[in-house]
Amino acid sequence: MYQTTGPMTPTDPDYKTTGRPRHGNLADFFHGPRRGILLSLILIAVGVIVSVKSCSSPVANNGYEYTRAKGDTINVAIDYSPMSLYRYGDSLAGFNYEMMKQMAALYGDNVKFYPISSVTSALDELKRGVYDVVISDYPLTSSRRDSFRFTEPVYLDRQVLISLDTTVRSRLDLAGKEVWTVGGTPIAERLRNLSHEIGDTIILRHDSIHSAEQLFMLTAMGRIPRAVINEAKATRLAEDYPDVNLATPVSFTQFQSWVVNKDNTALADTLDAQIRRFKTTPQYSTLVERYLTSAAATAAQTDSMPASSAP
Repeated sequence: MYQTTGPMTPTDPDYKTTGRPRHGNLADFFHGPRRGILLSLILIAVGVIVSVKSCSSPVANNGYEYTRAKGDTINVAIDYSPMSLYRYGDSLAGFNYEMMKQMAALYGDNVKFYPISSVTSALDELKRGVYDVVISDYPLTSSRRDSFRFTEPVYLDRQVLISLDTTVRSRLDLAGKEVWTVGGTPIAERLRNLSHEIGDTIILRHDSIHSAEQLFMLTAMGRIPRAVINEAKATRLAEDYPDVNLATPVSFTQFQSWVVNKDNTALADTLDAQIRRFKTTPQYSTLVERYLTSAAATAAQTDSMPASSAP
């Protein structure tokens, strides 16, 4: 507290009739030679408070407005496949699985995984609220935006033809050929469009029982003539089956995203922000190097082929 420098006497103006010195009010506090110093100190203190608040306060629309109660869990349905989830010895691996798990560790989320074999069924259960997120090799398409909310793209991929038949060297060679796809996926829609593009019929076989990985295995064993699956997955599987040809792309490069209930915008916004941040980390670069580098090299090689070979 600010006080006068000498002992007060009854004749001092700051001495009341009660015989006690009175305390200065706010105006008195700034009078005198110390006024400039006090004002400077207060301005500095205010500046520090504002700086700390700006650093610690959440930025508007930063994607973290999804507030979960303590112990709340994000239920994730994840496709059992080389790019999403698979067992490696005594451990679990997969690009999507490891990315979601590492994100949960970084951002303090509780995540529970539910391996699935049917993406179509999982999407139905997503609508009913059984799952919060569905993760699969499911490319982002405009027609699917009406039913679901797609997150920030996780990686890039495209669809390729897999076959033991080396005579099919371009998409034009699919005219009159039988091609298998996983039922209910955008791949079937892409092949229907491709049939119109080449002006000929492509015989489509929709398999609602087997996964894309199983279609690859059936093709490798000669049980079915050919199939179309995502390139990243096909490249991983082809490491053990070098006789399978996957040099014919049937689509352009597409965004691969996770799927969220369209009504759950808060969770989707949060995942978008987390994915964008995670993609700038060394952990994401490591996952890309491990799972996608070989697929990217294959894509670059086939993209550079003459138009007659890869239209």
